[in-house]
Amino acid sequence: MITVVGVKFKSAGKVYFFDPAGFDLKAGDDVIVQTARGLEFGTVSSDPRQVKKADVVKPVKPVVRIANEQDKKRHEENLAKRDEAMRLCQEKINKHQIEMKLVDVEFTFDNNKIIFYFTADGRVDFRELVKDLASVFRMRIELRQIGVRDESKMLGGVGNCGRGLCCHEWMNDFHPVSIKMAKTQNLSLNPTKISGICGRLMCCLQYENDVYIELKKGMPNVGDHIRIKEGPAVVVEANILEQKIKCRLVEEPADKENNVPEKLSSEVYQIGKDEFRRMDKKGRGRKNGRRNDRRHEVEDEEMTEELKKLLRD
Repeated sequence: MITVVGVKFKSAGKVYFFDPAGFDLKAGDDVIVQTARGLEFGTVSSDPRQVKKADVVKPVKPVVRIANEQDKKRHEENLAKRDEAMRLCQEKINKHQIEMKLVDVEFTFDNNKIIFYFTADGRVDFRELVKDLASVFRMRIELRQIGVRDESKMLGGVGNCGRGLCCHEWMNDFHPVSIKMAKTQNLSLNPTKISGICGRLMCCLQYENDVYIELKKGMPNVGDHIRIKEGPAVVVEANILEQKIKCRLVEEPADKENNVPEKLSSEVYQIGKDEFRRMDKKGRGRKNGRRNDRRHEVEDEEMTEELKKLLRD
């Protein structure tokens, strides 16, 4: 076990672990730490604690010092220079007619390097741009291409819920999000409704996903044939949260040879999750359990191909 302290360099940035080096630190303290980029100004996000050596990336570098007034002043000056650096860089981008979108600028604490973050559709040749920027700023220049999710995290904004973006407000890391999560929660597969302002699937789709997976166990899908005490029926609605199922009785079975669909009752029956039995291939009720129905998997794959293409575009 080793003692570490969590440090953030941005309000919603990733937490990095450092050796407290004997300093009496607490959450909210500003510190100067040694990183791969040199000295950096950060904020303690968690009090010192014991963790396993395998849980941290080695080597764990020490905290250099608690930030003093001079350090805080330099940090504020670096932040104040951002707007001017953005303006100058955008002028150079326009001059060279490069297809890239400038997102953010960051000065290292010791002013040895300036980092420009940008997005672009593909690879960008910015060698001439770097030369021009180096002649203006007289320091090392780094141009770093980021994704659209990182862009939203940096700039912030308002989500579909009317609140600030989770990635900008409090999320430290991005988590995998899939179309299957939206389907598990019976959400509309309309890309405009399940995508964030970054154009990717909303991060909040995974917040309640585990709960839906647990509640959905043993629940039928809409269109499944089941047997209730009144007879064979077809599921017309499944409420996962209330664990209720709505179905209609099969009055006349389908005649596949003559292409005649099955006839369902007009009356809708509402039952609980444990008040039905699944139908086997011979139309008999069988014990509920985990289904292994490849037909549903194929339908799911076909239904989501177009959605995946839209999200990629």
